[in-house]
Amino acid sequence: MSEMVNVAVDAMGGDNAPVETVKGAVNAIAADQRVKVFLVGREPVIKEELKKYTYDTAHLEIIHAEEVIETGEPPVMAIRQKRESSIVKCMYMVKDGQCDALVSAGSTGAILVGGQVIVGRIKGIERPPLAPIVPNINGVSLLLDCGANVDAKPSQLLQFARMGSIYMESVIGVRNPRVGLVNIGVEEEKGNALTKETYPLLQNCREINFIGNVEARDIPMGAADVLVCEAFAGNIVLKMLEGVSDALIRKIKAGMMSSLKSKLGALLVKPALKQTLKSFSTEEYGGAPLLGLNGLVVKTHGSSKAIEIQNSILQCIAFKEQNINQKIQEQIVP
Repeated sequence: MSEMVNVAVDAMGGDNAPVETVKGAVNAIAADQRVKVFLVGREPVIKEELKKYTYDTAHLEIIHAEEVIETGEPPVMAIRQKRESSIVKCMYMVKDGQCDALVSAGSTGAILVGGQVIVGRIKGIERPPLAPIVPNINGVSLLLDCGANVDAKPSQLLQFARMGSIYMESVIGVRNPRVGLVNIGVEEEKGNALTKETYPLLQNCREINFIGNVEARDIPMGAADVLVCEAFAGNIVLKMLEGVSDALIRKIKAGMMSSLKSKLGALLVKPALKQTLKSFSTEEYGGAPLLGLNGLVVKTHGSSKAIEIQNSILQCIAFKEQNINQKIQEQIVP
């Protein structure tokens, strides 16, 4: 029997908390008995929300946290001053070994700061990248960094590539994942100082399958399994992909409802189309792990619904069972 995976969930974080976070947690423990969820937040509020559901009490526990870190608060100050907040309590549960991972849709800044200051980096890892899964025509890719390190060094991008390769192979199951450097052209000499200095480091690294530069337009076509860049470019890529995906889905739905003929046609293609559109929905793949920490920290969208919370919790199972942190320590840290 597999060892239980304990996940701390910030019940108060995000635009739709606690309604969607509680629902996602309940759905997660129903979907997989290997996980136990600790809902961290204001106990009376969480208890009231849980009255809607029937669930296995052996797999769900409430940890009271009176304070909440709001999105607009300065992250460093909030982490220091709000020790009784749901995010900080989740962080310490991971640091102290009570939980294997935490999931939060709350303040990105507080999560990034707390991850490094409280949970702490694996010794030898220069910077932890935020690494979301992004859908493409063939499956998915891992984009790192998308929000943690706006100003990165070539040596850090090399570590991103190696950590991303370990994650894609062990958690997603992609053998010998292709690593691409996000750039403005495929030629080796293209790009800014950062990409030009990073290219030879990736090219000469025997531990990864580096395929060269990847342009943004080729990302949805599945040009690479691991997409490496600093957070400024990565966040733009991520937000553009999400925006285009949402816009296309809306246009397709509107077009299908535009006439009687299109409505009849929509009935015929609905099952296949629904499955296709589902594969391009980012919420189906869970949140973005902050790789390179002593424990797993997963950041989900601020607007996360229950399905994304559920999938974020479930992705923690593979992370623990595949010993990702141990592999990072053994394969990357000198």
